[in-house]
Amino acid sequence: MFDLGWTELLVVGIVALIVVGPKDLPKLFRTLGRFTGKMRGMAREFSRAMDDAANESGVKDMAKDFKDAANPKKMGIDRLEDAAKSFEKWQPGTETDRLSKDRAEAAKKIHEVSAKKAQARLDAEKAAKAAEAAPKTDRPDDTPTPPAAPQADKA
Repeated sequence: MFDLGWTELLVVGIVALIVVGPKDLPKLFRTLGRFTGKMRGMAREFSRAMDDAANESGVKDMAKDFKDAANPKKMGIDRLEDAAKSFEKWQPGTETDRLSKDRAEAAKKIHEVSAKKAQARLDAEKAAKAAEAAPKTDRPDDTPTPPAAPQADKA
């Protein structure tokens, strides 16, 4: 309150002893003690009244809401830290590694099957084009028909 150290209190005590005298000094200290007690009681009562007013107006609820909003556990930071720790503990050869190998094998099989189907489709298209380009036969003996000679324009 007044920020007095032991040396200052000793000086005040000596000055009070000289000014007031040894006979009235106990009465002075008793009066000073009562005054100090009354002041502390008034300060406590004032503080309690302010707390009650804050409770009635909802300031404490708002303060609690602000504290909850700033709480890292409620914001999900603890989950983020847990995830970071799990990445730090990761070791190759675990379940994740096995799953990635399985997925790579499945992808390789899918690529092989799709390549085979694509090749079969290309072969079928080539066969269809070859069948279209082959000369058509109109005769029953299956001999090809000679192509028609180009006719020149007579103009």
